[in-house]
Amino acid sequence: MKALYSRNELKIKLHSKTSWNHFFARFCVLVALCIVGQTSCNSRKELLNQEIYNGPIMEMSNVNTMMTDSGKLILRLKAPDQLQFENGDKGWPNGLVLEYYSTPNKPICTFRSNAANFNAKNNLYKGEGNVVVKNVDTGDELNTELLFWSPAEEKFYTDNFVTIISDGEVHTGKGLSANQDFSSYEILEPAGTIQIEEEDI
Repeated sequence: MKALYSRNELKIKLHSKTSWNHFFARFCVLVALCIVGQTSCNSRKELLNQEIYNGPIMEMSNVNTMMTDSGKLILRLKAPDQLQFENGDKGWPNGLVLEYYSTPNKPICTFRSNAANFNAKNNLYKGEGNVVVKNVDTGDELNTELLFWSPAEEKFYTDNFVTIISDGEVHTGKGLSANQDFSSYEILEPAGTIQIEEEDI
């Protein structure tokens, strides 16, 4: 039986078969890259579609923080728990007590509320729910449902209804501006004053 192809043709055939193997190998690599790329794109899409976590990055219990200026106690913060957020904000969902000091042993003013938070960007505290501020020296007491404290301005303020007990009188009105030790204050829209007996306080 005679061979149908010469050596040259046989070499061409073998060369052609080798090219086919290279083409097939390259095709497989390309398919693998497409699959990996598609998987990578899907993973990126899943990451982009995930909700950003805005919750607290730290939770503390039984908080008792003292703030000083040149070694002198100026403020004590007490709370059952505190939340710390990534942007510097803080929250006290179960209330807090702030005590302002002029001497180390005796606070001059106290602030308490059912819940509070601190906005780091604006350097502003907000107390909500049964907010009570009391000047220890004078006995003057403020009651409201919402109160802001600006440490930079060293003052309290609100647009809400307020009640102030002072020297046997109850002053009511809407809105208030006061210095942070509550030794001086102004009701922005006074509603009235009621005289009270000492036994009623």
